[in-house]
Amino acid sequence: MRFGLFIPQGWRQDLTGIDTADHWKVMHGLARHADDGDVFDSIWVYDHFHSVPVPNGEATHEAWSLINAYAASTSRVKLGQMCTCMAYRNPAYLAKVAATADIISGGRVQMGIGAGWYEHEWRAYGYGFPRAGERIAMLEEGVQIFRQMWTNGTATLDGTHYQVDGAQLAPLPLQVDGPPLWIAGGGERKTLRIAAEHATYTNFDGSPAGFAHKSEVLRGHCADIGRPFEEITRSANYNVVIGATEAEVDDRIAWVEEHYARTVPDQAPGIAEDFRGGPLVGTPEQIVDKLRELQSLGMTYAITYFAEAAYDRSGIELFEREVAPALR
Repeated sequence: MRFGLFIPQGWRQDLTGIDTADHWKVMHGLARHADDGDVFDSIWVYDHFHSVPVPNGEATHEAWSLINAYAASTSRVKLGQMCTCMAYRNPAYLAKVAATADIISGGRVQMGIGAGWYEHEWRAYGYGFPRAGERIAMLEEGVQIFRQMWTNGTATLDGTHYQVDGAQLAPLPLQVDGPPLWIAGGGERKTLRIAAEHATYTNFDGSPAGFAHKSEVLRGHCADIGRPFEEITRSANYNVVIGATEAEVDDRIAWVEEHYARTVPDQAPGIAEDFRGGPLVGTPEQIVDKLRELQSLGMTYAITYFAEAAYDRSGIELFEREVAPALR
């Protein structure tokens, strides 16, 4: 099993209380920690403009700016976004941004891509908010443009949502045919069909029952188009709450509630309970057991989020020492 690590960027209230002048030092320090070790295969950022669970003005650093910064300042880890919203940037432009980042990084960029969902920021930034079917159609057209540009160095598409006419890309990405596509989302009729056609990786529901069900839907789409199901690596995202003892786990959950209470007090108790109910909550032994169960279902790439990462690395370090080696 491989692991990724989300680097805090503010979106989930995870830089609260840290001076803006110190944000990059904190983020970069965690990225370098992952890069210097051998546990995390990749580091990840979110592609959002407004914070969650409510847009309350907390810091939210832009994803692709961070990708390029990490491309220049790390040397080993892969660099992903979970996930880039197709409609936030013209896909021909985004293909060029990703190609440049791939070259800066020496061929380490991953392309996490999805249809988008956060209505408030869509409307606030002037993108409107098309119905779900339109957003998914935009995703499909954009992926076609990516493939043309990264493979051929040029793209032409007279689509419903995007029109490009001989858009040129030079130089090509270092990775042959461009960065691997992570199609994120579990829409069973359309999103997983797009994934079956184009994805190197998928990313959907990480609960055992949900993961097993979405996997079977994906398998069906692969069969329909004649693609080997095994070609696609299936991943999921997890909030990790880890402690050497159950009492330490409880202390971390209490910290989550206290932390969120600083900025979103009405939501803090519910957020803490959501964390407590996640699959990867417990002692190292309990988390290893859960990951083995998920691995038996075909989940071979876990992208981990530690709410306290910007303030306390002890949970990450415990995971590195006692969880990851058991899944090697």
